[in-house]
Amino acid sequence: MNDVVVGWAKRSVPNIDRCCWARCALPNLLLLLAAFFLSGCGEKLHKQQSYVFGTLVEITVYGEDAAKAKRVTDQVLKDFDAMHQTLHAWQPGALERINGILALAQPGKPPTAPLPPELIPILQDASRLSALSEGLFNPAIGNLVRLWGFHSDTFEPRLPDPQEIERLVKAQPGMADLRIDGLMLSGANPAVRLDLGGYAKGYALDLAAATMKRQGVDNALINIGGNILALGQKGGQPWKVGIQHPRRAGALATLELHDGEAIGTSGDYQRFFEVDGQRYCHLIDPRTGWPAKQTQAVTVIARGAHAGTLSDVASKPLFIGGPSEWRRLAGKMGIVEALFIAADGNIETTPEMAKRLIWETGSK
Repeated sequence: MNDVVVGWAKRSVPNIDRCCWARCALPNLLLLLAAFFLSGCGEKLHKQQSYVFGTLVEITVYGEDAAKAKRVTDQVLKDFDAMHQTLHAWQPGALERINGILALAQPGKPPTAPLPPELIPILQDASRLSALSEGLFNPAIGNLVRLWGFHSDTFEPRLPDPQEIERLVKAQPGMADLRIDGLMLSGANPAVRLDLGGYAKGYALDLAAATMKRQGVDNALINIGGNILALGQKGGQPWKVGIQHPRRAGALATLELHDGEAIGTSGDYQRFFEVDGQRYCHLIDPRTGWPAKQTQAVTVIARGAHAGTLSDVASKPLFIGGPSEWRRLAGKMGIVEALFIAADGNIETTPEMAKRLIWETGSK
C-alpha cells in the first residue's frame, strides 16, 4: 500500500506572532532534496523526491525497471523546473517581466508584452476557468497577494493598510482585462498582476501525465505538494491517498484514486500567519481583498484530459465561496466529488464523495 497525505501542511513556528510560511524561492537549477529508488517484496516500485514550486514533489512509478523509471522521472522534474522558472510570481522570469510591462498601463495606452508560446494556452485556460468560477479564481490579483506578504522569500506577519486593500479591490483586476494577439499580451488595467500559483501545480500534473504516457509509463502517482494525479494502478490495486486533517497531524480520511483521477486540496493551514490570534491564509477573496475566513479546507476530485488542472483550480472558488456557496460553485466547475470543512470544523461532502471516503478513527 502506498499512502500519500493530500495537503502539504507547513507547520507553524514560534514568533512574536505565529506564522506559517512556504518558501518558494529556488536557485536557477532544480534543488534536489533527495533522490532514491526502492525495490522490495519483489515489487518494482521506484520513488523520486524533489523540491519545486515551493513544495515537495514526489513521483512514484510502479512496474518499470529502475533505469526507465529514472529517465522518465528526470524528464518530468526537468519540465517542472522549467515551468517554475517561467511562472514564478516574483523572481526574475517571464511572468515577472510581463507583470512589469502590464503595470505601465495608462488610460487609452495599453502596453503590450511578448509572450513565450508555452504561456498562451495557460493564460487562455486560466481566463476560461476564472470566468467559470465567477471570478473567485482570479490569477490577476497578484498585487493583493503581494500586499498580504505572500510574494516573498522571507516573511513578517503583519496586516496590510486597509486603504490599499480597498484601492486594489476597487480597481477590479481580472483576467478579462487581458488580450492575446498572436504572441503579444496587452492589458489596460495597471492593477493587474498575474499570479498563477493556483493553477501551475495542476497544470504540471497534466504535463507530467502526458510525458509519462508518451514514454510508456502506465502506472504512477504524481504528488506536487498534496495535489495528486494517478496513472493506472499499483500492483493491480488502486492508489490509496489520505486527506490531510486541517487542524492536526495525520489524515482525516483516505480513499482510492483511480486511473486518470486527480485530487486537490486548498486549506488555511498550508500558508498562513496569525496576528492577535486571528488566522490569515494565502487564499484571498477577490471581492473583499481579505483572506477567506469561512473555510478550513476543501478537497475535490477531478477526472478527464485536464484533471490535474481542474483539481488544483476548482478547490479555490469553493474555499472562498464558503458554506453557502461551495455546492453551487462545485456544480459550475464540473466537480461532483468534494469535501468541505467549514471554519467551525463542520464537515460536509457531496453524496458521491461520501461513498468513497474511509474516515480515520476520531477524525469526525
